[in-house]
Amino acid sequence: MKIPHDPLTFEEHFKEDDKGPLSNEGYMPYLNRYILDKVQEDFDVLEFYRMCWTLCYKKNIHRHRLIISDADAFKVWCIFNFLSEDKYPLVIVFEEVEYFLRKLTEAMGIGWCEEKFTDYRMQHSAKSCLTVWELIELVGVIYFSNDVDRQILSMSINEVFSELILDILKQGYMMKKGHKRKNWMERWFVLRPTSLTYYVCEDLTEKKGDIVLDQSCCVESLLDKDGKKCLFIIKCLDKSFEISASDKKKKQEWIQAIQTCIQLLRLGLLSPHREARLRRRELRQKQQLDEQHLTERMKNLQAANEAKQRQLEDMRLKMEEAKAKAELEELRRKKKQSDLQDRYRLDLEREKMVRQEMEEQMAQKSSELDQYLQRVRELEDMYHRLQEALEDERQAKQDEEAMRKLQARLLEEEAAKRTELEQIYLKQQRTLTQTEAEKEELMAEQLAKERELQAASQQLDRLEKERQGALEQYQEVSRKLERAANKTKTWKDKVAKHEGLVRLIQPGRINSFTLLAVRVCRELTLTWHSVGQRSRNSVSLCGFRHSLHLFVLFGLGHKGAQRITNWGPASFTDIELELRKKSWQEKKNQGAPAE
Repeated sequence: MKIPHDPLTFEEHFKEDDKGPLSNEGYMPYLNRYILDKVQEDFDVLEFYRMCWTLCYKKNIHRHRLIISDADAFKVWCIFNFLSEDKYPLVIVFEEVEYFLRKLTEAMGIGWCEEKFTDYRMQHSAKSCLTVWELIELVGVIYFSNDVDRQILSMSINEVFSELILDILKQGYMMKKGHKRKNWMERWFVLRPTSLTYYVCEDLTEKKGDIVLDQSCCVESLLDKDGKKCLFIIKCLDKSFEISASDKKKKQEWIQAIQTCIQLLRLGLLSPHREARLRRRELRQKQQLDEQHLTERMKNLQAANEAKQRQLEDMRLKMEEAKAKAELEELRRKKKQSDLQDRYRLDLEREKMVRQEMEEQMAQKSSELDQYLQRVRELEDMYHRLQEALEDERQAKQDEEAMRKLQARLLEEEAAKRTELEQIYLKQQRTLTQTEAEKEELMAEQLAKERELQAASQQLDRLEKERQGALEQYQEVSRKLERAANKTKTWKDKVAKHEGLVRLIQPGRINSFTLLAVRVCRELTLTWHSVGQRSRNSVSLCGFRHSLHLFVLFGLGHKGAQRITNWGPASFTDIELELRKKSWQEKKNQGAPAE
């Protein structure tokens, strides 16, 4: 606890004397004065609780019998310290036990069984309160021993512990808008009486910030914007915080919880649970005082009734004595009547008067007795009406609790139905989104196919134009080849007419005919390469063959052994013949007609 130990004060306080027990006269005053009164504001009370729990639980608790863990038993111990009465030794009354068990069963999601708790209370009717170890045994052994999931019980104890001890009024996931980047991030929010803390996730390990609540803060609802719904804003002095809840119900719950905290701060009150505990304690004290007053009144009425009974008894005895005296006097009067009739006539009249007076007194006393009995009956009726009023109040409380449970169950069913409708709506939205995406993909594929079809049409038009050009070129080349073949034939006829035989031109001899043949071959070669593949396959090779024959005829370069063809001797060499064979073979493989 970071408090320095003072040995001198310790020895002085615990010096040997006979002033009573250590806990009442020594230890508790020393603990309050020299330890608890010196704690700082940042003192962690849970660590103090754990130290006290560690010192006392091992010798007072039987862990092998409990269905809850040591950590859960420690939390029940802390809740006991919170709900116990302010007197030593600490005890918890059955009203607070019922309040704790109701909170626990509500957190577990099971209904409250009034008969079960009433049976337990009847079994312990001799006691009006429980110790902490009896409460732990009630939670861990007796009350939740049948068909209870230990994990659910542990989570419920932790939830009640967080609510009562840690002052966590509400917690859950919400979206928060950033102050710098203005982006929305999901955070785990924890509401306490003086602050709203937000973490990365619900394990509370990485804290992101605090929203300090004071009297000047306010919370307001916002309209939907930026695609966010269920918005509200917390306005403080230095900045404001925009938050988005998951649905309208959660938004309203958060706004009401934060407004309650701000209202308590403005009124200078404690946390809601501490205020509720004080109100319950004041109500119990008031009920005890009322019961004491009613008991005292009943005692007073009983004492008055006993006094009236004694007075009536005394009156009855007096009346009996008077009656006996009257009888004696009557006997005496009858005995002496014959002798003293005249003498005692006056006495007889006086006796009659006395008798009348006694009868009047008797009548008066009888009326007083009737009035007293009537008053007693009225008091008894009043007592019965008070009992009926108490019974009606108890029945009204039970009916109110049943109505509250029914309303909570209806709200839960409505929330479940709303969640189911939202899931169906989200599923329909996903289906519509998927259908739209598929439609867009089909439209994109259709547009791509249309573009490809348009490109193919353009390419087909271009190929058609190229084909027309190639056809025109082919016709032009055919005309050129035909003219060249005619010229060659004419020259050959002229040479055969004038010289008879074609003589080979020796190497190194070049005349005008040789130059002409070279020029014709070059022109034909360029024309051949300029046309397309289909045009090449369909063009007659006759002109090209005549050009090559001219080339060979006029003797470009050295000739080898001469070959005899249908054009005469010395038209081809062996190398040229091999080249022609290779050319024919390639055209044959390509499907073109061989020459």
